[in-house]
Amino acid sequence: MALKRDFVVWHKEAELLRPAKPTPQEIKELSDIDDQKGLRLHFCMVMFYRANPLMKAKDSVKVIRDAFAEALVWYYPLAGRLIHHGPKDKFMVDCSAQGISFIEADCNFSMEDLGDAVNRHVFTPKSSCIKCLALMRCLAQFVKAVGEFAQGASSPSIIPVWRRQLLTAKHLPLRTTYDQTQYGLETHEIDATTMDHQNLVSGSFFFGPKEMKALRQKLPLSQTQPNSKFDLITACIWICRTRALEFAGDETVAVICTMNARDKGPLELRHGYYGNAVVFPAAVGKAGRLLCDNKLSLEYAVKLIEKAKSRVSEDYVRWEVEFMGSKGRPAFLRSRGCFVATDLSRLGFDEMDFGWGRPVYGGTMDGGGSATAITHARYRNSDGEDGVVVPVFLPAAAMKRFEAEMKKLTALEPREVVGIQCKSPLKSAL
Repeated sequence: MALKRDFVVWHKEAELLRPAKPTPQEIKELSDIDDQKGLRLHFCMVMFYRANPLMKAKDSVKVIRDAFAEALVWYYPLAGRLIHHGPKDKFMVDCSAQGISFIEADCNFSMEDLGDAVNRHVFTPKSSCIKCLALMRCLAQFVKAVGEFAQGASSPSIIPVWRRQLLTAKHLPLRTTYDQTQYGLETHEIDATTMDHQNLVSGSFFFGPKEMKALRQKLPLSQTQPNSKFDLITACIWICRTRALEFAGDETVAVICTMNARDKGPLELRHGYYGNAVVFPAAVGKAGRLLCDNKLSLEYAVKLIEKAKSRVSEDYVRWEVEFMGSKGRPAFLRSRGCFVATDLSRLGFDEMDFGWGRPVYGGTMDGGGSATAITHARYRNSDGEDGVVVPVFLPAAAMKRFEAEMKKLTALEPREVVGIQCKSPLKSAL
């Protein structure tokens, strides 16, 4: 649905919101996963709520401001600042209670005006003066606590656990070694003239019951069912992206999967830990296998993603932590031929309740759009269908090709239709 008019957001000056009570003043250690260069960025989330008549008498800004202040008492490191420590670009947290940035804003549009475009065109505040690390699980757990305080709780239902030292190389001795694909794959670097932020356009792609049925329909009957939504959707986007960017058949392409490793590490990580406990296995293949028949390419892509994810074990977590500690916490590869896929649909942003009920949308904002990263978020569209929405960023010409390929892959078709095999010239290029 197109917007009826240009919308405007008015916002006040940012204020620093401090914990409601005195908190410990100390320096805290980050894990080697927290501190890797690939996570040194702002990760913007947004939640949209419909007006609730039961909340009409309450000042929404005061409710949320007070709830954040109460939550910061329990999550007091978030009100501090990152500081450099040691000679190897190591970050620590100075728990100084300086506060988080809080901005009150208003707008001239309604939910009906936005329609299915709720995750687009959102105001993104600038806060480059505050160094940030992307802490997705931390954010979800923290915001849940904010919602509980907004509804009158005296303490969070999940007591936060810091213990970042558990995911450092000195506490997790190495047992097994793995390849370093996600940190050293040799492929095309980002073309600054076509793949930078200024040259990108965005598109949001919804995967509801019809789209998921169409994708599963294209898998061979012999393949184990059901596949995870993440695997199928990521495979679909990998195929469409490879075709849209017009890779040659013999070029290498990859997708890095962000995986929760809480159940693969120390027991203390499994309840209350609010640091990053994620690892990044990579699925790597030849572009030619993604350029052929939809059925064959989807099967190929799904199997590669499943294989990459299956590698994640306790030993794999140990290896990645040790690798980070010994190699200076390098950024994982993001290039024209490689992108990162993250599943936010299970973190609960679509269930965060501050007293107004569940949000219509809880997920990422367009503000940090990148051609080398995608995120999955839960969403209910204007037809009432529950599904997953994935924002994609590409150069304009590539986006048109991407949309055309997406329509083919998500179109329902009779089971008896047999896909056309890859032509021999393409096979010879693999």
